[in-house]
Amino acid sequence: MQDLLTPEEQAFRDEVRAFLAEHLTPALREAGRRCSGIFAEYPQGNDWHRVLAGRGWSVPQWPVAFGGCDWTPMQHYLFAAELAAADAPPRAPMGPGMVAPVLIAFGTPAQQQRWLPGIRDGSDYWCQGYSEPGSGSDLASLQCKARRDGDHWVIDGTKIWTTHAQFANRMFCLVRTSSAGKPQTGISFLCFDIATPGITIRPIHSLSGDHELNQVFFDNVRVPLDSLIGQENQGWTIAKYLLQHERGGAYSPSLRGRWRRVAQALDAAFSGHRAAAPEAQQLRLELADLHCQLDALQALELRTLRAQAAGAERGISPSMGKLLGTELKQALTALHVRIAGNAAVPHAPLHQAGAHALALSEDGLFAISSYLNDRAASIYAGTNEVQRNIIAAHLLAG
Repeated sequence: MQDLLTPEEQAFRDEVRAFLAEHLTPALREAGRRCSGIFAEYPQGNDWHRVLAGRGWSVPQWPVAFGGCDWTPMQHYLFAAELAAADAPPRAPMGPGMVAPVLIAFGTPAQQQRWLPGIRDGSDYWCQGYSEPGSGSDLASLQCKARRDGDHWVIDGTKIWTTHAQFANRMFCLVRTSSAGKPQTGISFLCFDIATPGITIRPIHSLSGDHELNQVFFDNVRVPLDSLIGQENQGWTIAKYLLQHERGGAYSPSLRGRWRRVAQALDAAFSGHRAAAPEAQQLRLELADLHCQLDALQALELRTLRAQAAGAERGISPSMGKLLGTELKQALTALHVRIAGNAAVPHAPLHQAGAHALALSEDGLFAISSYLNDRAASIYAGTNEVQRNIIAAHLLAG
């Protein structure tokens, strides 16, 4: 990696490292290290977001006119890599990385002024209303409806797997506004306050014991007509645009940190245990194989970044990254559980590791928590089977 960087890129990386050394507190690093999900809990993640906002780095991917940074694709990659290496709390992407690009591309100037500043400075926190019970990956089959009534949209229905809805004050949502024609042509995209009367949030506790997910119910919920982004029944186009951003990030920076953690666990597990040498050797071979896969993924991402910098389209690279990145993540967490052995069995919040009466291993708790959480990685943001279809269709079309 070092040999691939220009002097300007090395200077940028050093600037980011110096900033992290000064502003990433031990408490924030601990929150990042203990994060076994996709992103940190709201308090720590948003605290870190506000620190970055103070430096002008909270939304670097946005256009400069909206408060972003005029960085190259490689600078964005280096920024992500340094944050992951320093154990910075991963921030929720729903506001900065998902709805914001939609608002910039499809929103009116008034909508951009209403919502983008709050995303940038961390005063607003968004959740996503896409999935519905019974719909699976068939997003076009959604049944949550919205109808016009005077100067309002009236929403009835439900959304599920709504991450961090319990913390959010804003929501972006796909709703059915027409049943005529193909299912894709009757969908609209709305943004609104989650405190609107008629919205009920019910928690869903995952296998790992975390409360990240929720089901959200809409009962005669009235939101203003200007909650509509783009045109009525244009939501399918907007939804696909958003999904490109949801899937399009680089995976190798965070996976590199995860690999190092598994390697450290392996060293600690077999330190001084000569009798276990054959088992340790087998695990080291498997870890080395995953390292090779990680190097290959990173090479693919860097090649894509260089092509983007030269003006190439993203094409199927978001689908390829999502497919390879999530499967590698699952393989790493599965190996971590095998290394942790019996220490991976207990089921308790990570912050209880040190104080628990049974002296639980924090690494063992992290191993099982991240393993269970990552089982969903090949499902969310479009299943990996869907990504394979996208890739195959693109390649077969020539």
